[in-house]
Amino acid sequence: MKRIANQWKDYECCDAGDGEKLERWQNILLRRPDPQAVWKKTDHAGWDRIHAHYHRSSRGGGSWEFKQTVPETWTVSYKELTFKVSPTGFKHTGLFPEQAVNWDWMQAKIRKAKANGRPVRILNLFAYTGGATMACASAGADEVVHVDASKGMVQWAKENMALSHLENRTIRFIVDDVLKFVAREKRRGHTYQGILMDPPSYGRGPNGEIWKLEDQINELVNACLDILDDDALFLLVNSYTTGFSSIVLENILRTTVLRRHPSGYVFAGEVGLPITQDNMILPCGIYGAWSDEDDEV
Repeated sequence: MKRIANQWKDYECCDAGDGEKLERWQNILLRRPDPQAVWKKTDHAGWDRIHAHYHRSSRGGGSWEFKQTVPETWTVSYKELTFKVSPTGFKHTGLFPEQAVNWDWMQAKIRKAKANGRPVRILNLFAYTGGATMACASAGADEVVHVDASKGMVQWAKENMALSHLENRTIRFIVDDVLKFVAREKRRGHTYQGILMDPPSYGRGPNGEIWKLEDQINELVNACLDILDDDALFLLVNSYTTGFSSIVLENILRTTVLRRHPSGYVFAGEVGLPITQDNMILPCGIYGAWSDEDDEV
């Protein structure tokens, strides 16, 4: 299955190919590496009008080459949400626009649950700058708990909360190792109707804890089962790990969540962005989801 984020106005993947993508963020054109874009790019005029180009280094990492004046930060909006974006030193801009399709899915589930008088508490793990956090809060979740090991990313998420005018919603920001936090929530007896996670391939917690996706994803999903409410709406896993199949996520969810919540449904597939130039899809990662309803987008 494919989930395509095709509702953007402030973002556009204009073209892609030869290992790069050409993107419009509001009125700024960026050229960034993309290992999935192995086909030949076109002669789209935007390639020659870019504001900035990220070059990878043979020694690892990379740097931006600025062709035109680019503000240090600016904002883009998605429907009722507004986010800060910035060309960071590690290629990213602080937002993964393909995830908007998952935001829409979660928002629809939250709004339906609230209309039916159900409580909705959401846990966002590896929450980064909080795109999903703001989407869930905006949809009316009673509480959203945002957990990330990086103080800088949590601060960025707080800025996005202010930009989206969500200061009056109940959002808790936690800087912590996700496994340790989930274990504490179990001891406290806290449960959530929705849990989402975007685990990295490799990472470190705030106290040097090591995370490796292939070694710990099963442990994390099983730990989350202990705090997934009996009246749960969803559990969503995203992954950008190269070579990690969506079928792996499907199998993990079938052997964990579906066994504990057999009346639900499991979906898995790719997340992508439409490429304007040739009406193609740029693959941007994979997802696996357990849902209380057969509501795949």
